[in-house]
Amino acid sequence: MLSFLRAAIDHFPDQRTGNNTTYSMQDIGMAAFSVFYTQNPSFLAHQKAMRQRTGRDNTQTIFGIQQIPSDNHIRDMLDPVAPSYLSQVFDNVFETLKTQNLLSPMLWYRDNLAMAFDGTYHFSSKKIHCPNCSTTMRKDGSVTYHHSAITPVIVNPAHNVAISLAPEFVVPQDGSDKQDCETNAAKRWLEKHGDKFRKIAVTILGDDLYCRQPMCRLVLSKGFNFLFVCKPDSHKSLYRWVELLEQHGDLNQFVITRWNGKQREIYTYKYANDVPLRDTEDALTVNWMELTISKEDGQVLYKNAFATNFKITDHNVEILVAGGRSRWKVENENNNTLKTKGYNLEHNYGHGKQHLSSLLVAFNLLAFLFHTVLEWTDQDYQRLRKILPSRKTFFDDLRALTRYICFDSWQHLLDFMLKGLTRAAPG
Repeated sequence: MLSFLRAAIDHFPDQRTGNNTTYSMQDIGMAAFSVFYTQNPSFLAHQKAMRQRTGRDNTQTIFGIQQIPSDNHIRDMLDPVAPSYLSQVFDNVFETLKTQNLLSPMLWYRDNLAMAFDGTYHFSSKKIHCPNCSTTMRKDGSVTYHHSAITPVIVNPAHNVAISLAPEFVVPQDGSDKQDCETNAAKRWLEKHGDKFRKIAVTILGDDLYCRQPMCRLVLSKGFNFLFVCKPDSHKSLYRWVELLEQHGDLNQFVITRWNGKQREIYTYKYANDVPLRDTEDALTVNWMELTISKEDGQVLYKNAFATNFKITDHNVEILVAGGRSRWKVENENNNTLKTKGYNLEHNYGHGKQHLSSLLVAFNLLAFLFHTVLEWTDQDYQRLRKILPSRKTFFDDLRALTRYICFDSWQHLLDFMLKGLTRAAPG
């Protein structure tokens, strides 16, 4: 996978002229990535010290870095680099997984890949800002500057894994007076990347924000399916149809009782096909379904509804609802993991004046993707993570070991950790 990243870095713009090229763009780009891959903000400083002591270090042996640039030089050189330069790396990883048939376990209903969309903030400040920042005016007259992005991932209800795809950043758009937003970024992602997935059955998952006619039509125009959360407050016309169907006894419904290990839970499914998404003559007709989970005493534990282009029947409503509910994995398995489980997504590694903040987030997402693929495909990495299931513990060990020991390769590091942990295991 590092070869994909190196190929992308080869195309990074280099604005230096003359002989002012002590550090190659390869060393600069890989140095930035190494910090996220090891999740160690002090990684480069520790490796510089190790190189001075021993003549070699882990940036050389693991990442192929010939000369270690300073943090400030890295930031200065990467600030003009748009995060789109890394999009091909995400694409290449996806193509490799597909070609090697490693995506088969992620296939969902009718062999669709479920692709969950969600937006996430990765920077916020009342002082630091750049031309690419979004702004929020507060009631007290102050301004908050922030960055956010769409982070699409492939999910499956049966697996606690999220395979990251290229992000799309919310940034001011040239020629537009309106501030950019999450849905516009999602539309740009579909326009930029949708054609790459035309030969694959794909279902786009999203929250209620995406359940609007322009987005649904765009998804369909790309040959995809959609399954979006559909709330009553934002779809009043659709819900009037649902109420009328229910009043006339034409709303489909069935009930299943399940044992959750402690108590019985009642799953009530309701659905209707061919209802208008909005109150206009050109309204797109969608298929609507709702799940309510309650206790035997009537207490509601969960309730949500979805709109989709899949025709709903008694035979598929359960799997469709499960797919819709798996949308939360883009938050729990991806965004929340990036923010709270070791990847420190919201940490300000550098803001810059152009693209630095977003580019560093893209590096972080790539590191998460590389780790995810290793956990999905590499037996040694799987064994190691089984022993160290906490990402925090894993990165703590990684930081400590690479600070004091120079390993010949990434595989050497994994072997060392596995050997030590296996010996330390009781029994």
